[in-house]
Amino acid sequence: MLQQILHDMYIDPELLAELNDEQKHILFYKMREEQLRRWREKEEKEQREEAALKRTARFKQSKRVQWLHGSDGEIWVWIMGDSPGDKPYKQISEELMAERARQQAQKEAEELWKQKEAEITKKFRDAMAKEKAKIVAEKWKLETEDRKAAKLMEEKIQEELKKREEEERQRGEEQIRQQEELRAKELYLSLKQAQQHSQHSEHEDQEWKEQLHRSKAADEERSHKARKARDEYRRQSLRAIQKGKVAGLSNLFKGTSLSNEPEIKLNSNNPSPLMTLTTPVRKAWERPSRPISREILIRWFKEEQLPRHAGFERNTCAVAPWFHGIISRQEAEELLMNKSEGAFLVRVSEKIWGYALSYRQQNGFKHFLVDASGDFYSFLGVDPNRHETLTDLIDFHKEEIITSSGGELLLEPCGQRKNPPDYSSLFE
Repeated sequence: MLQQILHDMYIDPELLAELNDEQKHILFYKMREEQLRRWREKEEKEQREEAALKRTARFKQSKRVQWLHGSDGEIWVWIMGDSPGDKPYKQISEELMAERARQQAQKEAEELWKQKEAEITKKFRDAMAKEKAKIVAEKWKLETEDRKAAKLMEEKIQEELKKREEEERQRGEEQIRQQEELRAKELYLSLKQAQQHSQHSEHEDQEWKEQLHRSKAADEERSHKARKARDEYRRQSLRAIQKGKVAGLSNLFKGTSLSNEPEIKLNSNNPSPLMTLTTPVRKAWERPSRPISREILIRWFKEEQLPRHAGFERNTCAVAPWFHGIISRQEAEELLMNKSEGAFLVRVSEKIWGYALSYRQQNGFKHFLVDASGDFYSFLGVDPNRHETLTDLIDFHKEEIITSSGGELLLEPCGQRKNPPDYSSLFE
């Protein structure tokens, strides 16, 4: 059943309603893993095809367009440049490219000016230091009356150097301004040539990054919810292996022939279900993908489940006290209504080839689907343990909890209220 859901990537809403929260979390997590696996295969295939054709690898995502409608019900259309005050598209595009080129050139010019200014400052600082050293060396040779003249000469030289430095700065600024204008024109032409190749890619890349971010966030949330449950199921698997209650290979029931089905009849003197067995021969049948009627479900139980001793107590011919027939969720909850926490029953499911375990908890009820479509019994999408018989599954969870969050232990079987029992149609 789980393999079929993952193959179709679809679960019937009625079947989904039968699952509890833990089963839903694990099932959705497995479906998401399968979805990612298919997505990766598709992406790798596209990349191989694009590489063979020597094209740039790019993820192609389909788009959906939603049209706006006007008051008259027709599609609302606005043509750029036709409305009053609108600039032509070509003019808008030219202005945007020119602005981008100007900003880039300005940025480059600022960096160039910083380098130029540093060179000029260093040049005149070194020249000033040399002149000062020369003056200091000479002025001590002068007489006291000549020191004033030496000071005046020093100031004159400094003023001349400052003037030359300012002239050098002006020439440098003019040179950089001319380079900035030239660079802006070059960048404008380059941007205009690349516009056809890049005008859509930036927007698409941003959308893809946002979608990838949302997808990763959703995956992390589902993984977090499922991780705790999976850890508990691994622990249960080890416990089941130690107890020897886990089914082995898929051909475990290979020796059981469906053509030699035991016929089970109710004891008319005692409706508590004590059985007698005979072995008539029936022809094998091909079952549908899911139950489509009550009659088909009864036939499935008789031809596939009775040979596996489903619903019976261990090593006896008596129906287990927790076993019920094809009853609804509401009927199961009515039977468990006045029971204490830990009470449970197993009913034949109308949604899948299997059963539903209904459980009484402190503040309500829980329902777990039990998959019996293969040659083992396990909780659908949740429990990794594969049990050889339905009784093995029930006995295992009398000692081991079903989910770590709920801590469900099967403590008290809920029996029959009807006479004849609600499972009588299964054994007629």
